[in-house]
Parts: sequence; C-alpha cells; structure tokens
Amino acid sequence: MTGYSINGIQQVGIGVENATEAWKWYRKAFGMNVPIFEDKAEAKLMTRYTSGKVHSRHAILAMNMQGGGGFEIWQYESKKPQKADFDLDFRNLGILAIKIRCRQIEGCFNHLKKIGAQILTEPCKDPLGVSHFFVKDPFGNTFELRENSSWFSQSEALTGGVCGVTIGTSSIDQSLSLYQNLLQHPHQLLDQTEKWEDLPTQKLDSASFRRVFLQNNQSPTGAFGKLLCQNQIELLEYQGDKGVPVFENRDWGDLGFIHVCFDVNQMDELKSKSQDMNLAFTVDSQNNFDMGEAAGRFSYLEDLDGTLIEFVETYRVPIFKKLGLYFKLKENQKPLPNIMVKALGLNRVKD
Repeated sequence: MTGYSINGIQQVGIGVENATEAWKWYRKAFGMNVPIFEDKAEAKLMTRYTSGKVHSRHAILAMNMQGGGGFEIWQYESKKPQKADFDLDFRNLGILAIKIRCRQIEGCFNHLKKIGAQILTEPCKDPLGVSHFFVKDPFGNTFELRENSSWFSQSEALTGGVCGVTIGTSSIDQSLSLYQNLLQHPHQLLDQTEKWEDLPTQKLDSASFRRVFLQNNQSPTGAFGKLLCQNQIELLEYQGDKGVPVFENRDWGDLGFIHVCFDVNQMDELKSKSQDMNLAFTVDSQNNFDMGEAAGRFSYLEDLDGTLIEFVETYRVPIFKKLGLYFKLKENQKPLPNIMVKALGLNRVKD
C-alpha cells in the first residue's frame, strides 16, 4: 500500500469535570459502553496547548459497537477545568456539535427527552433530506442525532457512534483543502448559504450561514474501518461578525469538544503530505503513545482557526483485558474480519 489512509473518525475528545460521571451519562444516552482504554497519566506532550505546564488527566475512550466513532472523555486531575467565559453558539469557531447516528428519529428523540437531555430543536429534515434534531447533554455540549444508513452491526439500541462533526470556520474557502483533501472527505454533498430553520440558531436574529457537507468514501480502510463506518464533516461559516474560537483563552482539555481524531495508516506519509500543504504537525508522539491498554502514535495539527485535528495510528488495542488478549496492528492496513472487531464488545460495561 502506498500513501496514507484516513479510515474514519476514531473519536471526538470531550473535556469534562468528572469523567466517570460523564461516561455513565453517555452510556445511557448514546450506548457508548465499550471501553477501549481507561488511563490516568500526565499529558507530557501537550504542553503547547496546556499553558506550558504538564497536567495529569483521566481519559476514557468509549465506543458503541453498532458502528461509528467514539468519545475520548477527558478530565483534568491536576487543575479545575475551565468553561468558556462567553455564551457558545453556532457563530463560534471550532467543533460546535457531534453528529450521532440513529436508526429511528422519533425513538431517539423520545429516549433523550426521557433521560433529561435539553432539547434544542424538534425532529425535522436537514437540507440533504435527512431527519435530525439537536440536544445538549447535562454538561453543556451540543449533539445532533441524525438518521443514518451506515452501520457495523445491529442491536436493540437506538443510536450508534459518531457519524460526523460540525465545525465553525472563518472561511470555508480557505478550509476546504484541509478537510476535503488532506482528511480525504472528497464528496461535497452541499454548498449553500441561507438562514437555516433546522439549526439551533433561534437566538441569532437573521442569522445566515454558508453550509458545506463533506463525506468520506464508502469503502472501509484500516483495521477498524468497518466499525468506524462512513462519516461527514459539516463546515459552517457565519455571514456576519465572526465569533471567537470556542477555546479562546483556555487550554486543550478544558470543558467542551477539545479535538476531532481520525484513525490513520502510514502516519509518516500523512506528515509529509501535511507539510507540503503548509499544515505541519504541531505535536507528534513518534512511537511514544502508550495508554497502558492501547498503544500507537498520535499527532496534531490546527485548522485555519486553531481547531485541533488529531491523528492516531493504532499499534495495539485490548480484545479482552481480563485475559490479557490484544490486537497487534502496526503492520495491518486492511479491515479486520467482523468477528475479530466484534470481540471488542467483550469489554462492554453493563449498567
């Protein structure tokens, strides 16, 4: 295999005050009940984004085995995580919402309403004709539930994992090369500017947005490409005075959506390509990433507005931690057989 591959959204990082409490809610709300790792350590390589200080943290990577990306639930243990000192809305720059796949929109709506999620919009159609709605979790984060046809497996659960993200940018024209080309989301499904009735922008009078939907290829790549499924990146550009970055004057790891992470193969090839595009890595673990249960290499770069994009090339993940069984993946470029991927579900947490 030549070149690199972006295999899908592996996870979105969520900074919270209490990782254990947040994970319990995300299990109940979105079925994120399979831990890939849970680890406490110091984030020594991230001082560029933590005010020059090494901080300790508690991190949990949790997945939904029906398909889609997971959540990296991230809690500072050496300081109190800070929230934004301004009201976040869709004018801001950065990760504004996580898209969650669901099978039946009314069932998902009733479920989330029942467990106390803050309803932001009623179910309706987006400009692609897809049924969706928006909610907030108890921690102030916005999620979009949307009907989806790309799944890995089927159960009675109403939702799967992450099927995309919404990112606010100051210039879609300047951002497209990164998101469409470097991140290998070549299919542009929509590029339209208007005042949108389906977005949670009711507090923004006469708010007009340029809205672009990008989608990756259907054919899975990488060991876990089948599990990650197809995903979308939605870019939003406010047609007025731009908001500030969602992490303005705050650290990576503070409260909110801290990064979107893509599963990759051939990190060196990706690094070379990013340098050619003047999008150099700002962090690169080389072969240093070890979460005790999982290991690999991670890197970061920034988009036009400082939104953090993470890449992870996975070398080892646990199959069944109690027996010390692991996948070793460093040389693997092809999708694993379904039965092997489903073995990750042996670690499922039952409430």
